[in-house]
Amino acid sequence: MTDEIHLSRVESALEDHAYPAGREALAESFAGTTVLFADGEGDLGDLLADVDQETFESAADAVAALQNVLPIEAVGEPGQSDGDA
Repeated sequence: MTDEIHLSRVESALEDHAYPAGREALAESFAGTTVLFADGEGDLGDLLADVDQETFESAADAVAALQNVLPIEAVGEPGQSDGDA
């Protein structure tokens, strides 16, 4: 597996794992993989370990759970508007 991936490619990387999968197994498999955010980076294994969900049925399920633990730097500039006025 590649040691560095962009956040937009995380689901593709996670698809290489067999599902259903436990949180600990995924975290261990992806430990040391750096996820590049819009501003900064993080360890995919650490992020997966921080998720509350114990089991994932698919890569999409794991990505959805990751959304809850991503730092603000992952998705854009701090304080950036999402378009709502």
